[in-house]
Amino acid sequence: MKPLLVVDSPKRWPLEIPGTELVSSYAYLSDPAFAEGAGRKVFNLCRSFRYQAAGYYVSLLAEARGHRPLPSVSAIQDLRLAPVLKIVSQDLDELIQSNLRRIRSDEFDLSIYFGHNLAAGHDRLALAIFNAFPAPLLRARFERDESWKLTQVRVIGLGEAPESHRQFIVDQATRCLRRTPRRGKTPPPTKYDLAILHDPDDPMPPSQPETLRRFVDAGESVGIACDLVRRDAYGRIAEYDALFIRETTYVNHHTYRIARRAEAEGMVVVDDPGSILRCTNKVFLAETLSRHRVATPRTLILSRDNALEGLRALGFPCVLKRPDSSFSNGVSRCDDEAGAPDMLAAFFEDSDLLVAQEYVPTDFDWRIGVLGGEPLFACRYGMAPDHWQIVKRDDQGVHEGDSETLPVEEAPPDVVKLAVRASNLMGDGLYGVDLKVLRGKAVVIEVNDNPNLDVGVEDAALGDELYLRILRHFFWKLESR
Repeated sequence: MKPLLVVDSPKRWPLEIPGTELVSSYAYLSDPAFAEGAGRKVFNLCRSFRYQAAGYYVSLLAEARGHRPLPSVSAIQDLRLAPVLKIVSQDLDELIQSNLRRIRSDEFDLSIYFGHNLAAGHDRLALAIFNAFPAPLLRARFERDESWKLTQVRVIGLGEAPESHRQFIVDQATRCLRRTPRRGKTPPPTKYDLAILHDPDDPMPPSQPETLRRFVDAGESVGIACDLVRRDAYGRIAEYDALFIRETTYVNHHTYRIARRAEAEGMVVVDDPGSILRCTNKVFLAETLSRHRVATPRTLILSRDNALEGLRALGFPCVLKRPDSSFSNGVSRCDDEAGAPDMLAAFFEDSDLLVAQEYVPTDFDWRIGVLGGEPLFACRYGMAPDHWQIVKRDDQGVHEGDSETLPVEEAPPDVVKLAVRASNLMGDGLYGVDLKVLRGKAVVIEVNDNPNLDVGVEDAALGDELYLRILRHFFWKLESR
């Protein structure tokens, strides 16, 4: 179905945007025919979005109908909240100062049309504002005292856009509607759309390009059209039904913000923001596993005041973990008390707490993948050559140990059972649980959101079935909604 362009009065709308159906706000709100077509895009270009105005109700009913409005109701509400505006201004401060440094006046208005500005030099700033407040036509006001501040963002009507800007608006709306077709084939009809967030510049991504292509192929076979998107898709993420994050996640990071936005829009999200919050902070993880009596190596949460005494209690060598460490980065071994003070000082530069764990060397770690509370894959990750972790970083690059993937039913049952129990404390998404077997007993090292999934490693036992199971998980979640 064609995307809908909803305006107050079609007779007074002078632009023709190819590929859209133009309707009045009255018709959209009152004609039952426009209630059909779940997933239909709705570009809401009404003049007023005040509470209970027609523009507000267009976005509200669009969400109730399962349509995809731009702006969403949450974006409309954000525009009214001064604290949100202040936070956005602070987050974008560096970009604002560099972008506006040549402006001579103390006030500046930036027109933003579908995330873009006519001046290429302001395009990055325009996209950043659009990502924070996704709406088709915006105007942002900046004021300078000692430095530039974002003081207002508001939705504008077409009448406020200069005549000379209107072709640009058509071009940007057309671009926003366009989906790049996959080369060489016509995909079969699909029921849902999935955005796969990735970073092609990440040196250690959770999934390599070939793996991402496997996900796209699996999606088509189960009725889900997959788009590979990057961080600049924040403002249009609500165009999709679901979000799959295949980029290393952090809380203070765009991955978390995009997950939050997607969840607020009612999308199915993996990794959901709750899982990111719980798994990426080792302090939260250690406290949760301890409270639920999940077997782990001896683990302590330490502050500056008790850090050295805690390490002595654990014994040397021991392992120190930054709260937001990932991929063995931010994890160090403290071999003796003499080296402890300097190592602790470096760790406490960024966090008031850290996690210390007894050092338990083994030849390999188990990684059990868990999806929706069920085991998905079982891997043995060997230690990197001449190293005590599965990943070693040095001046020559990144080195990893060998891996072996087994059918889940061939992995030790106690290892699999403990992994599922630990992951269920984090949520019902996709997790990679790292475990060791010490003196015949399985213990959990950590639970990871966003686990590695790559061709030839995690899929070695299941093959393409691994990707199909994950995409079916999305399909069933979407169907249940």
